[in-house]
Amino acid sequence: MPKISVEIPEELLTDLDRHVGEDGKFVNRSEAVRASIRKTLDLLDEIDERHGRLEEVDDER
Repeated sequence: MPKISVEIPEELLTDLDRHVGEDGKFVNRSEAVRASIRKTLDLLDEIDERHGRLEEVDDER
């Protein structure tokens, strides 16, 4: 899996950390960020579909 580096404002990171760990919803920050990206992409696909902008996704991807 490729690794990327991002800059995140401290207040977002603090909020994210509240949801990570033994008592949190996510095992680690990476899982939380991946889940957020998936959710955002799903929402963007829904918006594009409503506006007729969603192209057929190639099965090769």
